[in-house]
Amino acid sequence: MEPETFPEELADALVGVQRLIRRRLRRQMPDPRLRGAEVELLRLVLARPGVGISDAAKDLGLAANSVSTLVNQLVRAGYLVRETDPADRRAARLLPAPAAETRLREWRRRRAELVRRHVSRLDEPDREALLAAIPALRKLADTLHEETEDS
Repeated sequence: MEPETFPEELADALVGVQRLIRRRLRRQMPDPRLRGAEVELLRLVLARPGVGISDAAKDLGLAANSVSTLVNQLVRAGYLVRETDPADRRAARLLPAPAAETRLREWRRRRAELVRRHVSRLDEPDREALLAAIPALRKLADTLHEETEDS
Protein backbone atom coordinates (compact mmCIF):
# COMPACT_ATOMS: atom_id res chain seq x y z
CA MET A 1 0.00 0.00 0.00
CA GLU A 2 1.40 3.37 -1.01
CA PRO A 3 1.32 6.13 1.65
CA GLU A 4 -0.58 8.48 -0.66
CA THR A 5 -3.37 5.91 -1.21
CA PHE A 6 -3.58 4.88 2.46
CA PRO A 7 -6.38 7.31 3.48
CA GLU A 8 -8.57 6.27 0.55
CA GLU A 9 -7.93 2.56 1.07
CA LEU A 10 -8.61 2.84 4.81
CA ALA A 11 -11.87 4.71 4.20
CA ASP A 12 -12.95 2.18 1.56
CA ALA A 13 -12.18 -0.74 3.89
CA LEU A 14 -14.08 0.80 6.82
CA VAL A 15 -17.10 1.65 4.69
CA GLY A 16 -17.06 -1.79 3.10
CA VAL A 17 -16.98 -3.61 6.43
CA GLN A 18 -19.73 -1.42 7.88
CA ARG A 19 -21.94 -1.84 4.81
CA LEU A 20 -21.58 -5.62 4.84
CA ILE A 21 -22.31 -5.85 8.57
CA ARG A 22 -25.39 -3.67 8.17
CA ARG A 23 -26.68 -5.66 5.18
CA ARG A 24 -26.19 -9.02 6.90
CA LEU A 25 -27.89 -7.88 10.08
CA ARG A 26 -30.74 -6.06 8.36
CA ARG A 27 -31.92 -9.37 6.90
CA GLN A 28 -32.00 -10.99 10.37
CA MET A 29 -33.72 -8.21 12.29
CA PRO A 30 -37.49 -8.09 12.69
CA ASP A 31 -39.54 -5.43 10.94
CA PRO A 32 -39.71 -2.52 10.76
CA ARG A 33 -36.38 -2.22 9.04
CA LEU A 34 -34.42 0.73 10.35
CA ARG A 35 -32.11 2.81 8.18
CA GLY A 36 -28.65 3.77 9.34
CA ALA A 37 -29.66 7.32 10.30
CA GLU A 38 -32.56 5.99 12.37
CA VAL A 39 -30.24 3.63 14.25
CA GLU A 40 -27.74 6.45 14.81
CA LEU A 41 -30.49 8.63 16.25
CA LEU A 42 -31.69 5.83 18.53
CA ARG A 43 -28.12 5.29 19.75
CA LEU A 44 -27.78 8.99 20.48
CA VAL A 45 -31.06 9.17 22.39
CA LEU A 46 -30.15 6.09 24.42
CA ALA A 47 -26.80 7.68 25.28
CA ARG A 48 -28.33 11.11 25.99
CA PRO A 49 -31.98 10.76 27.05
CA GLY A 50 -33.73 14.11 26.83
CA VAL A 51 -31.59 15.40 23.96
CA GLY A 52 -33.33 18.00 21.80
CA ILE A 53 -33.82 17.78 18.06
CA SER A 54 -31.37 20.60 17.25
CA ASP A 55 -28.66 19.10 19.47
CA ALA A 56 -29.27 15.68 17.94
CA ALA A 57 -29.00 17.19 14.45
CA LYS A 58 -25.70 18.84 15.38
CA ASP A 59 -24.29 15.63 16.88
CA LEU A 60 -25.34 13.56 13.86
CA GLY A 61 -24.26 16.16 11.30
CA LEU A 62 -27.75 16.33 9.83
CA ALA A 63 -30.22 19.13 9.17
CA ALA A 64 -32.76 19.70 11.94
CA ASN A 65 -35.66 19.04 9.55
CA SER A 66 -34.10 15.68 8.60
CA VAL A 67 -33.82 14.71 12.27
CA SER A 68 -37.39 15.87 12.83
CA THR A 69 -38.52 13.53 10.04
CA LEU A 70 -36.56 10.65 11.59
CA VAL A 71 -38.08 11.43 14.99
CA ASN A 72 -41.61 11.32 13.54
CA GLN A 73 -40.92 7.93 11.95
CA LEU A 74 -39.39 6.50 15.13
CA VAL A 75 -42.22 7.84 17.31
CA ARG A 76 -44.76 6.18 14.99
CA ALA A 77 -42.78 2.93 15.11
CA GLY A 78 -42.79 3.02 18.93
CA TYR A 79 -39.04 3.50 19.39
CA LEU A 80 -38.95 7.13 20.59
CA VAL A 81 -41.02 9.28 22.91
CA ARG A 82 -41.17 13.01 22.21
CA GLU A 83 -42.12 15.26 25.08
CA THR A 84 -42.23 19.01 25.55
CA ASP A 85 -39.15 20.47 27.19
CA PRO A 86 -40.32 22.05 30.46
CA ALA A 87 -37.56 24.69 30.20
CA ASP A 88 -38.67 25.73 26.69
CA ARG A 89 -42.23 24.83 25.76
CA ARG A 90 -41.40 25.29 22.05
CA ALA A 91 -38.71 22.57 22.12
CA ALA A 92 -39.00 18.80 22.32
CA ARG A 93 -36.96 16.33 24.34
CA LEU A 94 -36.39 12.86 22.98
CA LEU A 95 -36.56 9.77 25.15
CA PRO A 96 -36.05 6.12 24.22
CA ALA A 97 -39.05 3.83 24.38
CA PRO A 98 -38.40 0.38 25.88
CA ALA A 99 -38.64 -1.09 22.36
CA ALA A 100 -35.61 1.00 21.31
CA GLU A 101 -33.46 -0.41 24.07
CA THR A 102 -34.52 -3.95 23.22
CA ARG A 103 -33.95 -3.42 19.50
CA LEU A 104 -30.48 -1.93 19.88
CA ARG A 105 -29.42 -4.52 22.46
CA GLU A 106 -30.42 -7.26 20.00
CA TRP A 107 -28.67 -5.46 17.12
CA ARG A 108 -25.45 -5.20 19.18
CA ARG A 109 -25.65 -8.86 20.20
CA ARG A 110 -26.14 -10.03 16.63
CA ARG A 111 -23.45 -7.66 15.34
CA ALA A 112 -20.92 -8.90 17.91
CA GLU A 113 -21.70 -12.51 17.03
CA LEU A 114 -21.35 -11.85 13.29
CA VAL A 115 -18.02 -10.07 13.71
CA ARG A 116 -16.77 -12.66 16.23
CA ARG A 117 -17.55 -15.46 13.77
CA HIS A 118 -15.70 -13.77 10.91
CA VAL A 119 -12.74 -12.55 12.95
CA SER A 120 -12.24 -16.13 14.18
CA ARG A 121 -11.70 -17.17 10.55
CA LEU A 122 -8.68 -14.88 10.27
CA ASP A 123 -5.21 -16.03 11.14
CA GLU A 124 -3.62 -14.91 14.42
CA PRO A 125 -1.46 -12.09 12.94
CA ASP A 126 -4.54 -10.54 11.28
CA ARG A 127 -6.57 -10.79 14.50
CA GLU A 128 -3.71 -9.17 16.42
CA ALA A 129 -3.43 -6.40 13.81
CA LEU A 130 -7.15 -5.64 14.09
CA LEU A 131 -6.94 -5.59 17.88
CA ALA A 132 -3.93 -3.29 17.78
CA ALA A 133 -5.73 -0.93 15.37
CA ILE A 134 -8.74 -0.32 17.66
CA PRO A 135 -7.19 2.53 19.71
CA ALA A 136 -6.04 4.32 16.55
CA LEU A 137 -9.48 3.91 14.95
CA ARG A 138 -11.12 5.36 18.07
CA LYS A 139 -8.77 8.36 17.94
CA LEU A 140 -9.60 8.80 14.26
CA ALA A 141 -13.32 8.77 15.13
CA ASP A 142 -12.70 11.34 17.87
CA THR A 143 -10.89 13.71 15.51
CA LEU A 144 -13.65 13.36 12.94
CA HIS A 145 -16.24 14.07 15.62
CA GLU A 146 -14.30 17.10 16.86
CA GLU A 147 -14.11 18.49 13.33
CA THR A 148 -17.88 18.10 13.04
CA GLU A 149 -18.37 20.01 16.30
CA ASP A 150 -16.08 22.83 15.11
CA SER A 151 -18.00 23.24 11.85
